[in-house]
Amino acid sequence: MVNTVQNSTVQNSTVEAETVQTETGEKKIYPRGCTFEASDWDVLASFWYPIAFSHEVNQHPISATLLDQRLVIWRTSAGLSVANDICLHRGVPLSMGSLKGDQLVCKYHGFHYSAEGRCVLIPADPTASIPAKLCLKTYPVREAYGLVWTSLTGSDRSEPREANRTLPDFHEWDNPDYQQILPDAVNLNAASGRQMEGFLDVAHFAWVHTNSFGDSNNPLVPRYEVKKTPNGILAEYLSTVSNFPKAMQHRAPADFEWLRIFEVFFPFTARLTVHFPDDGRLCILNAASPISARQTRVFCPICRNFDKDSPLEPIYEFNYQVFAEDKEVVEAQYPEDLPLDLRAESHIRADQTSIAYRKGLGALGLGKTYTA
Repeated sequence: MVNTVQNSTVQNSTVEAETVQTETGEKKIYPRGCTFEASDWDVLASFWYPIAFSHEVNQHPISATLLDQRLVIWRTSAGLSVANDICLHRGVPLSMGSLKGDQLVCKYHGFHYSAEGRCVLIPADPTASIPAKLCLKTYPVREAYGLVWTSLTGSDRSEPREANRTLPDFHEWDNPDYQQILPDAVNLNAASGRQMEGFLDVAHFAWVHTNSFGDSNNPLVPRYEVKKTPNGILAEYLSTVSNFPKAMQHRAPADFEWLRIFEVFFPFTARLTVHFPDDGRLCILNAASPISARQTRVFCPICRNFDKDSPLEPIYEFNYQVFAEDKEVVEAQYPEDLPLDLRAESHIRADQTSIAYRKGLGALGLGKTYTA
């Protein structure tokens, strides 16, 4: 007689989740210990975020956390797979396991899962009939700009809703005229919204980045405009603040004006294009991935069309220096969450981008008082 796995096994699929009943009586499932308001989580989960570097996912599964959801990422001949990081048998993280061919193998009892997340083998009882419900919750996944992206809206490899399918535009990554640079991620004990707003802020150059590229004797922020785009906002900022590191600022002509174009892709990604002398272009993608409400991992792919034969180490060091200067300030801000009620903090003319960013987050449906 062929044995059958008991249904009590598959009931563990929600062991790492909490069920919330809405005012309308609808039941929704959220990560256990979720640090977000349920309504904010619902909005944020529909967007795409980077959760790992592509080069990290090779011969072994790896773990990641997005919006408090623990995930496992593994690579098969069919491509990448992303699922909840939990074996449905006894709750062990699958990221502790291994790969056998195209199958993800749990470290505890060797349960084998296919690229689609379906349990296909129970070594202790190989003739058992495996219920269809013994299947991991999986998510859509893409590789772009050296990163692994996912969205928590999709399940069983379905696509998220149409409005949020587009990844942020960073086409220079595939342009042979540009050099591709991929620094290490930066981990912050801060809300993603706070980090993003700091990246967009131009008034802090003279005070936070005085050791890297800013100048306290040049604090003036010229007038600039902010426009809405289909996926966020766009700001073009022209000033005399050099983008060269301190030791290289002599390379810029004395009368050169630096054009910085910020393009925001809601909620937590922004692309910065800096116009250098001699038609040079530096493109930076600031992709803030919310681990939790107040923990963020920032991925920062960089492309440039100049100095392509120069050593990369100075670029890495400069990037880490700038982010370290920002990190010190952002981690100290309070309230820790970004206020979307514009009356909660004071604003000046130089804060146009910040104001538009906060309004945009509010328009997504995020909480009006605070959001991560």
